[in-house]
Amino acid sequence: MKFFIADAFTDELFGGNPAGVVYIPEGADFPDDEIMRKTAAELRYSETAFIKKLGDKKYHIRYFTPAAEVDLCGHATIATFFTLYASGLIEVEDVCDFKTLAGDLQAQLTDTGVMMDMGEAKSFGLIDSEDALEELYKVMGAASAEVPEYAGEMLYPEMVSTGLKDILMAVKDLDALNALGPDMKALSALSERMDVTGVHAFTMNAPDGEIHCRNFAPLYDIPEEAATGTSNGALTYYLYERGLIKEGRENLFIQGEAMGRPSRIHSRLTERKGRVHIQVGGEAAILAEGVINI
Repeated sequence: MKFFIADAFTDELFGGNPAGVVYIPEGADFPDDEIMRKTAAELRYSETAFIKKLGDKKYHIRYFTPAAEVDLCGHATIATFFTLYASGLIEVEDVCDFKTLAGDLQAQLTDTGVMMDMGEAKSFGLIDSEDALEELYKVMGAASAEVPEYAGEMLYPEMVSTGLKDILMAVKDLDALNALGPDMKALSALSERMDVTGVHAFTMNAPDGEIHCRNFAPLYDIPEEAATGTSNGALTYYLYERGLIKEGRENLFIQGEAMGRPSRIHSRLTERKGRVHIQVGGEAAILAEGVINI
């Protein structure tokens, strides 16, 4: 099986979020789940995408962390479609359909990168009780459990999914974001109990005026992730519901700085027949390619 290693949400090698991409030979089926999990663990990246061609510009993609299969992964999808382009299999402006556990989605290659659909945006409720807030902020190593306010909105933590369910947790400023030091064992237990992938922490109050984020998912063997498409898709929905971003506007999220792998994740939200449609995108850079002997 041919494979690639690509850094997603960046145009420079050793930036962004690295992902493995494994091409299933045409006419073959996916290997056993345990083989794919072990392959992801051997590649040692937070996620590896396994892609099978179904037809003209139609694909089935499955995503594995070193620990388990997950429904959707934004950065691995960006990496996948960029490698298809680099291999001459798709062209700029092509719209591709792809099947995932999060639903049937689309990705489009543009002259500035890949934009991909997110799954249906769903809220699973606020975390607003005093005890729950104290526990969450303590587990995350925050200095206090004070919920920040921005533009008149109290930014209570909320469980949101656009393919993977995360806790979105605001902190007051960039210093507070950089100072987070989660108790990984406790965060894994909290994530399992609340049935979430992890915590996506963010701040609206950065000196550059951009939205800065950090993402932690130790339950899936990901202590911290440099760029998280699905989480920033969920954050796009969270901010839109509070009137803090506008329909049709391109948004920019900065992630990965604490890891020395700065990433730039773009998103766009539009209304379609009374429902929100969210896209997340960015560029990628291919580091390596080769053959996996399975």
